[in-house]
Amino acid sequence: MRKQHIVVGMSGGVDSAVTALLLKQQGYEVTGLFMKNWEDDDDSEYCEYKDRVFSYFLREYEAGRTPNPDILCNSEIKFKAFLDHAIRLGADKIATGHYAKVREQDGSFQLLKADDHSKDQSYFLHRLNQLQLSKSMFPLGDIPKSKVREIAHQHNLSNAAKKDSTGICFIGERPFREFLNRYLPTKPGDMVTPEGKVMGQHMGLSFYTYGQRQGLGIGGGKESSGEPWFVAGKNMANNRLIVVQGHDHPALLDPELDALDMHWISGHAPDVSRALAAKTRYRQQDATCHISLPQSDQAHFTFDEAQWAVTPGQSVVAYDGDICLGGGIIK
Repeated sequence: MRKQHIVVGMSGGVDSAVTALLLKQQGYEVTGLFMKNWEDDDDSEYCEYKDRVFSYFLREYEAGRTPNPDILCNSEIKFKAFLDHAIRLGADKIATGHYAKVREQDGSFQLLKADDHSKDQSYFLHRLNQLQLSKSMFPLGDIPKSKVREIAHQHNLSNAAKKDSTGICFIGERPFREFLNRYLPTKPGDMVTPEGKVMGQHMGLSFYTYGQRQGLGIGGGKESSGEPWFVAGKNMANNRLIVVQGHDHPALLDPELDALDMHWISGHAPDVSRALAAKTRYRQQDATCHISLPQSDQAHFTFDEAQWAVTPGQSVVAYDGDICLGGGIIK
């Protein structure tokens, strides 16, 4: 019988290396493929990535929002352009080192959280569709990260001890503000409290995100409580950055949000008559919520407990237990 041919997306890291190893051990025919994404010194050869991911990223920052390019990279590049290329190479499926799981049930494909919830990456994969999931494998979904390193050491993989990368796909590990500065103009303005008191100057609204504490350059002040300051909003019309003092300031807490460009993994909206859960950022605990659907591509989330620093442009992702239902862009 012909072995199934799996093309593995190799990043150079330990997760994708162990993914390839496990598939080989399971008897698959495995081809490793490295995908070079666009970098800021590349020419038009990489225009697909630049057009689909990077241009969107810059537009969102210019509008004062904080996008998540890794989510777009997954749905538009890794599981679209990369998948298409793998199929052309004769692959039956692709596999990546993401921590997530795929389950087929009654002819429909579900995206599930990884067993190791501390590493779960279903949040970044929530825009995948039925076809993409049907052609994808995530062999690390039921393995804890510590075990992945152990397997790499046992088999003397050269990257067994390599540090995990933390950078955004096309930026890497370099300072984020410095990178952004190459593409977006600085437009200084006032940092103000919700009451309008000027606390300092910002270098341009694009360079700040909701909940940001570092890099504001304002101390506690003699008359203040000494608590740290946080970004709580942006007034685009007047080029003002709204800042508040204290992690639990009411301006940083939202009991509800609206989401646009909703994508449901099953291809249709879930049953929203009962409580579900959602995350408004990666590495956040699931928060119990109720969802209403004013329009097919929109959703309104109401949380049992107010959520901290809900950020326009980021993704809200809905869950039913371990099943990732899909998500949308926070308005």
